[in-house]
Amino acid sequence: MTEAVPRSDSASLGRVAIRDTAAQDRVLDKGQARRRRLVAIAATGAVLIAIAAAAVPTAQRFLAADRSVPLERLRLATVDRGDFVRDVAVRGRVVAAVKPTVYAPADGVVTLEVKAGDTVEEGAVIARVHSPTLSNLLDQEKATLQRMQTELTRQGIERKKRELQNQQTIDMARVAITAAERELRRAEASWAKQIISRQDYEKASDEVTRARLEFAHAEQNALLESESLEFELRTRQFERDRQALQVEELERRVAGLEVVSPVSGMVGALAVEQKSQVAENRPLLTVVDLTALEIEVQVPQEYGDDLGLGMPVELSFGGAGYDGEITAISPEVSENQVSARVRFSRDVPPGLRQNQRVSARILLESREDVLMVQRGQFVDSGGGRIAYVVDGNLARRRQIGVGAASIGEVEILSGLTEGQTIVISDLGQFEGAETVLLND
Repeated sequence: MTEAVPRSDSASLGRVAIRDTAAQDRVLDKGQARRRRLVAIAATGAVLIAIAAAAVPTAQRFLAADRSVPLERLRLATVDRGDFVRDVAVRGRVVAAVKPTVYAPADGVVTLEVKAGDTVEEGAVIARVHSPTLSNLLDQEKATLQRMQTELTRQGIERKKRELQNQQTIDMARVAITAAERELRRAEASWAKQIISRQDYEKASDEVTRARLEFAHAEQNALLESESLEFELRTRQFERDRQALQVEELERRVAGLEVVSPVSGMVGALAVEQKSQVAENRPLLTVVDLTALEIEVQVPQEYGDDLGLGMPVELSFGGAGYDGEITAISPEVSENQVSARVRFSRDVPPGLRQNQRVSARILLESREDVLMVQRGQFVDSGGGRIAYVVDGNLARRRQIGVGAASIGEVEILSGLTEGQTIVISDLGQFEGAETVLLND
């Protein structure tokens, strides 16, 4: 740096020296600088070599893979060996195994004594039907019964009267025999003394014969008439008894106008309105027996042939589980489903209501020591013939064979061994590649 000198002081310009940068310069060693540059180059080369060495396997794997898929998009599972339970999960609803419907016993006006949802006991009156026609018919039949009873009584009196007349006839015939025999004895005595003629003697003998015949005929007529009277009396008794049965039947029907609950339970749906006119045998209402509830499940058609009576079923609702068993299987298929009934193995749990939804797990089969893996979409997307075995960060395509499938597991028949890890998610994203790189 140089200092500026005022122009007025030109005399001293020759005596002031101009300063330069020579004092700031240093002499450098050219060999040391070269060594530092070589060290830097060598370090950079070593780093590049290390990076290249680390990238070579990855590059090799990348080059060996046909596709690359992020690992976070996949589900993996390990092939294991254990007890295999083949089951199917279905939905069901609570139905009443016993839900009788009560009907109108006759034409008339119904009075409902209960409402839907009411709890009733067996034998309790739940409805009344007022039927003037039936009540009037009962009164008519009772009058007819009374008339027949009176006729039967009169027939009994008539029988006794006729029997008495017949007995009188028999007795008179017996007296006539006695009188004829007495006259015969007189005639014999007179004929022996030749007091009477032979004609009078024979006439007395004929009178005895006639009296005896009349007595025999009177006895026979009395017996036949007694049998006839007995027959007529029994006929009247049968008619009276028949009429009594008709009256009893009508009394039963009139008493049935008070409709009672056939079971203890809850009143279900009402089929008629209060005070409405109903016809005989028209449904009035249903009563649900809450102690005989069952579960109706709908099983997919493909499992229909595997169902059997007595199969165990695990039921769950309300956060609790219960045991049951299949008691009935529908022979028909409706909308690709088979209907089945499940009964609780123990008492019906409290708090159940008709049509309540429940979950059911039907245990179709149980086997030990089976090679299996967690069930996933790989079965459907791969047709049950393809799996991708995970080896490090590569997934390799493998031909497999699967057997039975349950809710959570699928049986492995061939192509895999215990301990291998496979992709169980949808294989469609692999697009059939033989090897897939799994990116972290």
